[in-house]
Amino acid sequence: MNPAALSAQHLEPITAYIGVGSNLADPVHQVTSALNHLEAFPETRLVARSHLYRSPPFGHLDQPDFINAVAHIETTLDPEALLAELLSLEQAHGRVRLFANGPRTLDLDILMYGTECRQNARLTLPHPRLAQRSFVLLPWLDVAPETLMIPGQGTIAKLLANCPGPLALPL
Repeated sequence: MNPAALSAQHLEPITAYIGVGSNLADPVHQVTSALNHLEAFPETRLVARSHLYRSPPFGHLDQPDFINAVAHIETTLDPEALLAELLSLEQAHGRVRLFANGPRTLDLDILMYGTECRQNARLTLPHPRLAQRSFVLLPWLDVAPETLMIPGQGTIAKLLANCPGPLALPL
C-alpha cells in the first residue's frame, strides 16, 4: 500500500471513475490487469468495468492504436491518495513518460471523483479533456448512466454527442 493512503481516507465511500488505456506491451493484457489491480487498492471496491475499446492515437499519431476502458469504483481514499495509487500501478506496469500523448504501457486517469471540482499542480477534477475523447466517453457509458452529470460540463451523453474526432470502437 502506498504510505499516503494510510492517512488520506474519507469516512464514507466516494464514487469515482478511472480511465484506463494502453498501446504497448500487449495492451489488452495491460488494461485487463490494471482493472484487476484496482480492486486491490486499499479502501477501494471495483463496482463495474467497461468493455474494452480500440481507438486511434491522440496527439502524436505515429504509434499503435490504444485499448481503453473505464472503471467505476467506490473508495474512501482522498483524490491525492487515489492518484498516488494509480501512479504506482502505472510504474509497476513499466510506464515511462517520454513526451505528452506518447505511447505508454499503462495510463490511468481519475475522470471524476464524486462531484468534486479542483485544480492544482498534480490533479484537475473532473479530468480537463474528457469531453474531447470518445475513448473515455464510450466506455464510461458502459458503467454509468448516460444522464450522469459531469460537474461543469454536462451529461456523458451530451458530451459524446458533441465529441470531435473518430469514435472508439468496441473490441
